Amino acid sequence: MHCSFRLLGIAALLLPTLGVAGEETATPALQQLDLTHHWVGYFSLAVMVAAYVAATFEEVTELRKSKPMLLAATLIWLAIVFAYQQQGLDQFAATAFKGNLQTYIELLLFIMVSMTYLNAMKDMLIFDALKVWLVGKHFSYRQVFWITGSLVFSISSVINGLTAGLLMGAVVVAVGKDSPRFVSLACINIVVATNAGGSFSPLGGISTLFVWQHGMLAFTEFFKLFLPCLVNFLVPAMAMHFAVPKDKPTVEAEQVLLPRGAKRIIFLFGVTIGLAVAFDTVLHLPAAAGMMAGLSLLQFFYYYLQKSTDSRIQKPSELNSDETNSSILEANRLEVIRLDIFEKVGRLEWDTLLFFYGAMMGIGGLGYIGYLDAISKMVYGQLSPTLANISIGLSSAFVDNGTLMFAVLTMHPDIPQGQWLLLTLTLGVGGSLLAIGSAPGIGLLGQAKGQYTFSSHLKWFPVILLSYFASIGVHFLVNAQSF
Repeated sequence: MHCSFRLLGIAALLLPTLGVAGEETATPALQQLDLTHHWVGYFSLAVMVAAYVAATFEEVTELRKSKPMLLAATLIWLAIVFAYQQQGLDQFAATAFKGNLQTYIELLLFIMVSMTYLNAMKDMLIFDALKVWLVGKHFSYRQVFWITGSLVFSISSVINGLTAGLLMGAVVVAVGKDSPRFVSLACINIVVATNAGGSFSPLGGISTLFVWQHGMLAFTEFFKLFLPCLVNFLVPAMAMHFAVPKDKPTVEAEQVLLPRGAKRIIFLFGVTIGLAVAFDTVLHLPAAAGMMAGLSLLQFFYYYLQKSTDSRIQKPSELNSDETNSSILEANRLEVIRLDIFEKVGRLEWDTLLFFYGAMMGIGGLGYIGYLDAISKMVYGQLSPTLANISIGLSSAFVDNGTLMFAVLTMHPDIPQGQWLLLTLTLGVGGSLLAIGSAPGIGLLGQAKGQYTFSSHLKWFPVILLSYFASIGVHFLVNAQSF
């Protein structure tokens, strides 16, 4: 979800449409004007590109990426509504805006619940316990290489890729404190495995969530990509295996005690995912509704923990010293905060979530103006769907895959299920080509600074590119009936 390093490429996606114009179209539910040659179109395109450029240089300007994107989305829709008002059609623009807003709200609620559970599990030291368990087993470097890769491939299909990547990154940094070479190779393996694992599940990332949310693929259909994604992970891993040191690291053992309720929160998270799937497949309600039902379970469980903990909280005694009383009060305060569910909600990555609001609403506005239909005709009309999807996937090494997927969904290309699976695959694993191509890569660049670098990842680019095309070949082989 850290997108700022990869956004400038969206300008290249949008600019070729300046010379394309269409005719005014109408449907029973919505009347749409072609504004691609209108000042509104040029203004909106310029504003969107400027916002992406500003977001790209977030680290230089120290201007949070959500700020320019929120402003851009606002200006684009103000311009659109103004143009429609001149024709007496402002109600149609308002309807289009509400449609895009509903899509974003469903995404926001889904991610909000998922990240709240993850924050709760962090506070319960669940991830710390897993890290300590792995480190304490005294595996060899090669064993840790394969264990961390396999684990992150599995868990990234359920939890946020950045969280999964940073968790395993913490393990390899701890184990490889005396072997920078191992840390570098293990981090590359983690990035590839995380992106591959997140591509065969609708819960694995923003792009897959978009496809599921828009009804392009059913929940179970994503698992047809398991074998292609597995190949994408295994090809680079087997190539790097021989470069990983053979010896065993020396690591001091630690111990983490899980607080009361930790295991039950893991269980509730599983129940919540089940509710999201059931609401979608059985009740035909948005998956976000199931996630919100799961959030209510977590709230009641925290209420139970609070009430049952109140009787255990130490109370300062008049016989104790002021220093002891102060420490007891501080411990009680921290315990109250730990059991506050809204504190978990407040720690969400709101800058990124608001960035996606701006990106989705802005791209939705450009689509309503007519640019994305023009791009769709150009890309999917002049190129075969296969070549188009492979090319779009390669561009995800530079441009955020969630943004690209939403843009394609807004284009409404008429492609079969197999091509939607191909697009999901290529956009998911394409981010592994470069260290800055995905959130796990960007996160690990900071976590393993000086050991895992852009250039160290680039050395393995040919092998990762080979795995990219190998996974596509496996997809055509095992899912031929979907085309």
